[in-house]
Amino acid sequence: MANHKRKDIARRVARIHGHVHAVKTMLEEDRSYSEIVHQIVAVRSALDSVIQVIVEDLLDDCMAKVDARAPAAEDLEELQRVMAEIR
Repeated sequence: MANHKRKDIARRVARIHGHVHAVKTMLEEDRSYSEIVHQIVAVRSALDSVIQVIVEDLLDDCMAKVDARAPAAEDLEELQRVMAEIR
């Protein structure tokens, strides 16, 4: 994973952690269903966003290797595995 992407992903995961903690707090405070679901939807959206950044980074790595005529078979196999996981 590219270093600049790693920092972005770490920042996003920290934000997700905050959202998940907020859900736990909301449950303890007996907040309304709609408020809790709204927060969970935010978590799901943030997770989808992190997945997108990771897949884009992996795809960029694959394309860079193809452009450089470097062996990319392992990266392409990893891309296939990742894509299979997110379906």
